[in-house]
Amino acid sequence: MVNPETASKILLDESEMPTQWYNIVADLPVPPPPALHPMTHEPAGPEDFAPLFPMALIEQEVSTKRYIDIPGGVLDVYKLWRPSPLYRARRLEKLLDTPAKIYYKYEGVSPSGSHKTNTSVPQAYYNHQEGITKLTTETGAGQWGSALAFATAQYGMECEVWQVAASHRAKPYRRTMMEIWGASVHASPSELTEFGRQLLAENPDHPGSLGIAISEAVSEAVADPKTRYALGSVLNHVLLHQTIIGEEALLQLAKVGDVPDVLVGCTGGGSNFGGLAFPFLREKLAGKMNPTIRCVEPAACPSLTKGEYRYDFGDTAGLTPLMKMHTLGHDFVPEPIHAGGLRYHGMSPLVSHIYDQGLVEAISIPQTECFAGAIQFARAEGIVPAPEPTHAIAAAVREALAAKEAGEERVILTALCGHGHLDLASYETYLAGTMTDLDLSDDAIAEAMKSVPVLG
Repeated sequence: MVNPETASKILLDESEMPTQWYNIVADLPVPPPPALHPMTHEPAGPEDFAPLFPMALIEQEVSTKRYIDIPGGVLDVYKLWRPSPLYRARRLEKLLDTPAKIYYKYEGVSPSGSHKTNTSVPQAYYNHQEGITKLTTETGAGQWGSALAFATAQYGMECEVWQVAASHRAKPYRRTMMEIWGASVHASPSELTEFGRQLLAENPDHPGSLGIAISEAVSEAVADPKTRYALGSVLNHVLLHQTIIGEEALLQLAKVGDVPDVLVGCTGGGSNFGGLAFPFLREKLAGKMNPTIRCVEPAACPSLTKGEYRYDFGDTAGLTPLMKMHTLGHDFVPEPIHAGGLRYHGMSPLVSHIYDQGLVEAISIPQTECFAGAIQFARAEGIVPAPEPTHAIAAAVREALAAKEAGEERVILTALCGHGHLDLASYETYLAGTMTDLDLSDDAIAEAMKSVPVLG
């Protein structure tokens, strides 16, 4: 066992890297509601997903198997950066003068700088295996687009990305990174699709949204039999691939003999949170540990804490199957906050389901508090976080200060899902004192919810 009093960086060697993904569906007390056909409202079958995804991913989407083997062709690429390190944030603990232990699983070591490569690589692999030559997708801040561009390059595939216009303007180097790996990138809404042209005719300066970008990417994918669509979060198979984060973290914490009392994860579409939390939730359901598991989302896009749990479209144009999820309404266009990757109108159906079942908690935090925590973290630990995980950092700081006030030890675990090297404009805004908090009003939610389907 590694000495827990001296270890700050807990590593696994390559031979210890998990070779299976974990499927939480197998262990849930109540199965999650099925996706529905957008026209008939009957449970969607494989044929309804076939224009979008290869059959291997469709099978994973509906699977109830507890473990699914990671193909060798995926493991070979994973080994470029996995296993990823687990750090104990000793300098942050000292800064906060807390008796709590703070651990973070660092996913910024991947080629694209975020956890998104954990699913982009298998998605590209399975599509390539079935003869698909091109993938389309959307991206918000650019982490997912970068990850997919990297993955398609590994298998000699084309990649076309629609990036939310507000982020496309604010984060030009994300676009450059995608182009380095061979992707073509468009601001969304774009002139390339009928839906995009319609929106631009109404508002030439439209800021875009992830829902709109999804609609554009989906419309292009279904028009070409050699093209499929890839999604960076939300769906079951995406969260499945991310569970390698939590599986590794379990092994690493065992090396120092610690078990988390609190697990916090930033939550936009759900992939980072689910990837870390689901293996720990499995252990909790089995009675092996009892951590508090908490989703942390932005106050400006609070789908769990303010959204309604009901069936809605995953995209703005209504092209996708209906999914039961916590939603702010598929017409919702969020303010262009700095955590662009958390600006999605809905929450993963799986995360929504376990939240509805009371298995996890959820809070929202305003962005100024998040960046204040990020500055503390960066100055103590040396890593500049992406804006998205600053929400989990802020929640971890809250927990550490609560432990200090109570005078008790507490083990806190989170996932730092990416670095912020290409998000420095956001930090510049915060340091200049010009960053403002955006709290979503009930009226704005009610307006966006008007278009959500009412099922009989």
